[in-house]
Amino acid sequence: MNKNKSIAILLCILLLLAGVIYIDFFGVNPQGSGSAADINLGLDLAGGVSITYQVVGEEEPSDTDMSDTIAKLQKRVEKYSTEAIVYKEGKDRINIEIPGVSDAEAILQELGRPGTLYFIAETDADGNYNFVDSGQRVTEEDGTVKIVYTMNKTIEELLADGSILVQGTDVADAKAASYRNSQTNNLSHVVDLTMTEEGAGKFAQATENGYNKREALGIYYDGSIISAPNVEAVLRDGKAQITGQSSYEEAEKLASTIRIGGLKLELEELHSKVVGAQLGVDAIQTSLKAAAIGLVIVILFMIAVYWLPGVASAIGLLSYTALVVMLLNGFDMTLTLSGIAGIILSIGMAVDANVIVFARIREELGTGKTVRNSIKIGFDKALPAIIDGNITTLIAAVVLLLLGPGSVKGFAQTLALGIVLSMFTALVITRYVLYAFYDMGLKSEKLYGIGKERKALNILSGKAACFALSLVLIVAGFAVMGVNKSSGKDILNFSLEFKGGTQITVPFNQAMTLEQVTADVVPYIEEMTQCPVQIQTVQGSNEVIFKTNFLETERCGEVKEMISQRFGVEEGAILSETISSTISNEMKSDTLIAVAVAVVCMLIYIRIRFKDIRFGISSIIALVHDVLIVLAFYAAARVSVSNTFIACMLTIVGYSINATIVIFDRIRENMDTMSARDELKDIVNKSITQTMSRSIFTSLTTFVMVAVLYIFGVTSIRDFALPLMVGIFCGTYSSICLAGSLWYVFKTGLKAKNKQ
Repeated sequence: MNKNKSIAILLCILLLLAGVIYIDFFGVNPQGSGSAADINLGLDLAGGVSITYQVVGEEEPSDTDMSDTIAKLQKRVEKYSTEAIVYKEGKDRINIEIPGVSDAEAILQELGRPGTLYFIAETDADGNYNFVDSGQRVTEEDGTVKIVYTMNKTIEELLADGSILVQGTDVADAKAASYRNSQTNNLSHVVDLTMTEEGAGKFAQATENGYNKREALGIYYDGSIISAPNVEAVLRDGKAQITGQSSYEEAEKLASTIRIGGLKLELEELHSKVVGAQLGVDAIQTSLKAAAIGLVIVILFMIAVYWLPGVASAIGLLSYTALVVMLLNGFDMTLTLSGIAGIILSIGMAVDANVIVFARIREELGTGKTVRNSIKIGFDKALPAIIDGNITTLIAAVVLLLLGPGSVKGFAQTLALGIVLSMFTALVITRYVLYAFYDMGLKSEKLYGIGKERKALNILSGKAACFALSLVLIVAGFAVMGVNKSSGKDILNFSLEFKGGTQITVPFNQAMTLEQVTADVVPYIEEMTQCPVQIQTVQGSNEVIFKTNFLETERCGEVKEMISQRFGVEEGAILSETISSTISNEMKSDTLIAVAVAVVCMLIYIRIRFKDIRFGISSIIALVHDVLIVLAFYAAARVSVSNTFIACMLTIVGYSINATIVIFDRIRENMDTMSARDELKDIVNKSITQTMSRSIFTSLTTFVMVAVLYIFGVTSIRDFALPLMVGIFCGTYSSICLAGSLWYVFKTGLKAKNKQ
């Protein structure tokens, strides 16, 4: 590029950066749409709608039916936010909390009344009509006309005479879809139904009866027939399609109603309210402060170590941060406090690609190449490691996004966004800025630094000691869990998100802010219970909700008495309920399945790219090692295992695999150029030594970001940051000391076996 073109490109990048930063601060219109302030925030940062449902009926519902209903409602409310939660309150109540919304009535109207749905035959066994066209046609707001049906019998009578063969619990899924006729080019909107294994047989019988009689099959829900499609075929495969919807929105509304009607229990709304943030404004402010300080430290570090390339990386990092904020809004993601922590962490990880490139440039300068050629070759040689490391992590993010539960999907969205943007800023923005600097006359080698060939460290000589140390730490972790269990504690310090607890609702005599409650009330409750306390204010009232670990009836009464005496609240007005965990068994199993599938997919990718499954196996062992060490730290330090625990572990998985792949990529490259005289152990030692600066510098910048977060963060964020710092250290250790050694052992062991 010539000088003028380089200046133009640099100006365009800087103008683009300025424009994105402006949007982040002020938005795209006077209302601030698209700004950072417009990002959807989770319950912990901004509050949302809380809806409590009561099971209809006098009998106490079974735990199985409650769990099934909660699981299905969880899937239903995730359409509003991946961070929405559903949990059991008391014995026969279900609570739903949806972040980022404030109109409870709108949510209730759209969600509908959860209850039982029935598929009713048009006529009974005697040929009598069960429902008829009343002749009343209703015009909807969009101009569509619907026929209102009335029924001749009650549901109980229809169940008794066999007119109802299929119920909502027989439906596995209902989805809206649109199809275009290839011949007429007309667009039709339908609802695709999928029955359960048991429901498929019932549905085959119902459609056979309906088809033979040329009649309709009415879908009854919440007091009326919501659709009455004609039966046009006998459907034996458990799949069906309801046609005739005037728009996709109408089809989605019908599909949504069928899904919500597939519950085992009928529910009625007990009350709804808008709740405030759990953590308050301070949590956001301190996190943003940590992000700013950490970003400045990382930028200064990059400039101090890499000089002119460090300046280019600073522009890339600022672009990365600004784009992340803008696209969080663009993709309508819900941001929680752990999400903010993840973004701050990703700033540190975004340095990784730059460090790999700059180290390569210095290596090329050390061989005597010109600055321009070194820049080009440096980017070219760094590309495979960057691609392999990031795609491996991206595979995990995509699998978690597709298979994981709601909270994991939120994490996966942020992770995927960070990976794509970090590659773009490193390979495009930083690259063009660096070329622009060169073409503008900054060509001295001194501005870029010249790498010196280091003597290879004999890492493999200490492999036995490293293996033994890791094994001892892992075994010690399990031993600590055993001691915790034998002493009457949980093996880990599970919070109420994992094990449930007690919810106390206090109607204070005057409204209190979250900060006032935190300072004036929470310390007394925590002193009495010896447990952490979560709090929420209720908008438009003086109520405050306290959630803590399970309290025995006597201790709960003591807490109520204390609140009554200290704050003048009538003790009888203070309500308490036992609440279930917000992280259900299904969410745990879904997460484990998603992680297992992600690991298999990563193994397949590594096998294809490296043509040696031993690279993949070694990577996974190193990854499992890091997870187990951090788990041992959770057990020994009794760090609270809350909803940030899953995000922490998944972050360590992504970080660990990325660091290991960089080393394996260098081993692969050096093996391609090795001579017959080179020994494999020398290649491994050389590769680890060559990438060691990358491993240390990337870990250091990431550690700094998390450490600043720990220093300035609130308690829950510290519970996230502390084990994450341990995970970063473990990831660096396992990449340098274990991964290459494991591959070498597998490689030479299998080779020796083949020779025999």
